[in-house]
Amino acid sequence: MPTYNKLVRDKIPAIIEQSGKTCTTKILNKEEYIQALKTKSQEELNEYLETTDNESALEELADLIEIIHALAHYHGSSIDEVERIRQKKAEDRGGFMEKVFLIEVQD
Repeated sequence: MPTYNKLVRDKIPAIIEQSGKTCTTKILNKEEYIQALKTKSQEELNEYLETTDNESALEELADLIEIIHALAHYHGSSIDEVERIRQKKAEDRGGFMEKVFLIEVQD
């Protein structure tokens, strides 16, 4: 019997039970939840870093966005507010589309 001890999407327990298996779950408290979200975000980022094709990369990016939605909600905000902040930073400092790689800054 595998032990996972990790945050999963909300419908995963029902999916497991529909397959004829049983699972044990618990609802996390606030401190456990934020730590689990942080751990899950690292897990999903690592999975993205290991992708070798566009389809897999997009699947992992979707997982990362889902985590960002949950993190924004945890911090009392929304993905819309995160996007507003992102847009403001892009306007003020630019994005990453031009592939600029800073080597050094001299005094």
